[in-house]
Amino acid sequence: MTTERLSASSPVTRGHLPVNGLQMYYEIHGRADGVPLVLLHGGGSTIDATYARILPWFARHRRVIAVEEQAHGRTSDRDRPERFETSADDVVTLLGQLGVASVDIMGFSNGASVALQVAIRHPAIVRRLVFASSMTKRSGAAPQFWDSIANATFADMPQPLKDAFLQVTPDPQKLRQMYERDIERMRSFRDVPDADVAAVKVPVLVLAGDRDVPTTEHAVELSRQLPHARLMVLPGGHGDYLGELLASGASSRCAELTAWLIEQFLDGSA
Repeated sequence: MTTERLSASSPVTRGHLPVNGLQMYYEIHGRADGVPLVLLHGGGSTIDATYARILPWFARHRRVIAVEEQAHGRTSDRDRPERFETSADDVVTLLGQLGVASVDIMGFSNGASVALQVAIRHPAIVRRLVFASSMTKRSGAAPQFWDSIANATFADMPQPLKDAFLQVTPDPQKLRQMYERDIERMRSFRDVPDADVAAVKVPVLVLAGDRDVPTTEHAVELSRQLPHARLMVLPGGHGDYLGELLASGASSRCAELTAWLIEQFLDGSA
């Protein structure tokens, strides 16, 4: 574990912990007090690829714990497939080792599916949940999306995501292994039972772009299915509102506004 200081008020801790057969990478940013906010990145991504623009805004007001899941970024792999459920268990095991008993949790894309499984499988640890740009059913995305998943090859992986991985883990073989893990998980995607979704009793912010991968109709459906949900649809495509690496409309102003809106929800103001 290492600690560095970005400024007089913003220490950053980085390290690995042994988690269910992994060496799992994590970062802790921002303040030491308050309920931590856990950030879970998108599929094929790293912490920076998903959250580099928005994380500093969150860290100004709260403690932020960001992790990289199995085979991603600086986290090792193991001899079993990736699944949203096992990744959720990994996150909770890591938090236990960090001595964290209660969190707000935000996931983007595949990370949102992991975050939802944390709330389903480990409800006692979750205070509030931000479910951003993901779906609980195959019908929540257009058929063309699933066709692209079925026919995808490593050559189709966006070069910026490849570069982001290699920047933190300069090993092309590990990059390809991560891709194979991720694409297999999406090809094995199963609908989350409606009863499991309806059993999530914590406040949930369903967040999406109006030109996202999940359909707006699915976001609306989820906001009605979850007992204590709020819905926020922002202009743009997949991750534009976060300033995510692949976002076509990425800007620091979008990230700042989104962070403020999410914080209103986390603070109970919205």
